[in-house]
Amino acid sequence: MAQVVGIRFKTAGKVYYFDPGGLPLEPGDGAVVETARGIELGMVASWPKEVPDEEVKAPLKRVLRKAGPEDFARRRENEEKARRAFSVGQQKIAAHGLPMKLVHVEYTLDGSKIIFYFTAENRVDFRELVKDLASTFRTRIELRQIGVRDEAKLLGGLGPCGRQLCCQAFLGDFVPVSIRMAKEQNLSLNPTKISGICGRLMCCLNFESEAYREARKAAKAAQAEEAEAASPAPEAPEAPGAEGSADVAPESGAAAPGAAVERRGGGKRRRRRRPGAGQAGSAGEPGSPPEPPAEQPARPASPPANRSAGRPGRRRRSRRSKAGGSGENPSNQGGSPSE
Repeated sequence: MAQVVGIRFKTAGKVYYFDPGGLPLEPGDGAVVETARGIELGMVASWPKEVPDEEVKAPLKRVLRKAGPEDFARRRENEEKARRAFSVGQQKIAAHGLPMKLVHVEYTLDGSKIIFYFTAENRVDFRELVKDLASTFRTRIELRQIGVRDEAKLLGGLGPCGRQLCCQAFLGDFVPVSIRMAKEQNLSLNPTKISGICGRLMCCLNFESEAYREARKAAKAAQAEEAEAASPAPEAPEAPGAEGSADVAPESGAAAPGAAVERRGGGKRRRRRRPGAGQAGSAGEPGSPPEPPAEQPARPASPPANRSAGRPGRRRRSRRSKAGGSGENPSNQGGSPSE
């Protein structure tokens, strides 16, 4: 187990862990530590605690000393120097004509390095600017490009709600925010209404996003339960062969005994009964005599079909032939008699 203590270097900055080295440190105390940027003064953010060795990122640096009044006085002097360096840096940037915006300047506690924070849309070649600044301040110069969210965190301000920016007040790390969070909360999708002063989506959209997701899931579950309760229960299928079940249709091709079978002959319908129809009674009354067949009215015999009925042309020709045989020749009319 390793003992660590959390130290924060900005008001709402990220917490870094160091080895307390047996010093009596409490939250709110100042501590002087060595970081990658140099000697810095930070504030203790948590009590010293023990953590497993696998969770510690080596090498774990130790706290040099507990900050005293002289350390705080030096930090105030460095802040005054940083304000003067800020104006000098703006002049140098304008002189070199670089497309960059200077945001913040800070000194390390021992004054061995000056860090210039700037924003730019693209990468900037600032090598000549670094040489110019180093010759002016006679110390090490570091230029660091940051994003628009980091710019808002450093500068601070008031949000659309009228309160201090969340990133400057208490947010240690930036969390990803998507437009889906605004849709889930039924907010206006107008970018001007859901964006912060940094131009990105407001970080507060993430605060209640999980609560809205859980509420939506609970509402869907309640609707499913109501729909299941309102739907009728399925009826149980009846067992085959049970009493009172539906009538079973007879097999195709099989007829009940005594049933009349209708046949179509050459134009006349006749009925005949199957053998044994008169011997067996109906299913309801065993032994009852068979019912007599229904009488059908006799149809008059149709006269023999005349072959020439459908041929009117032949009938006319036959009449003409008969007229010619009786001696009435139309060609002899009006002529002299043969006698």
